[in-house]
Amino acid sequence: MSDNYHHGNLRQALIDAGIKIINKSGEENLSLRKAAAMCNVSHAAPYAHFKDKKELIEAIKASVTEQFMKELSAAVNDSPDAESALINMGRHYIAFFVRRPDYFRFVFGNQNITAHICFDKKYENDYPPFTLLKETYLRYLREKKLKKSKKEKETELIQLWASAHGIASIACMSGVETSFEWEDRIFSDMLLR
Repeated sequence: MSDNYHHGNLRQALIDAGIKIINKSGEENLSLRKAAAMCNVSHAAPYAHFKDKKELIEAIKASVTEQFMKELSAAVNDSPDAESALINMGRHYIAFFVRRPDYFRFVFGNQNITAHICFDKKYENDYPPFTLLKETYLRYLREKKLKKSKKEKETELIQLWASAHGIASIACMSGVETSFEWEDRIFSDMLLR
């Protein structure tokens, strides 16, 4: 194996290799050496990017969250109003994971996601994509001048999340076959309304 990586960004390649290893055999079986082997680089090469396994795991979490937030934020920012933003968030949520099913399995199969459905206060440790959904939903209620009870708001928020998450989950299942491309259908139809 060579210390030279000729296929692009080694740091990102190690992150993607780490995700695959964690999804296949668990976080406890991840090592920098195994990630290096998947990337066809020397076992010393990852140390230019990560001091240890813990740092690689933190980088994986940060990278996936950052990419996911970038996708969802673009969906919100490109929307003329909160209702459109919610629909676009759902579409981009699904499309993001359709393109990266390993990320879906990593985030929702191997990590502890914190998401307070309650609206009574701001929670600092909530998963950032969930916080964006919650904020966009509240903006939707303000724009439409809708008054909802606490229970109604919590129920609707769960329904919004469940719609996108459920479709993404099905789309990421390895044994599910369709006659259409998920991403094309998501953006052409109201699969998510």
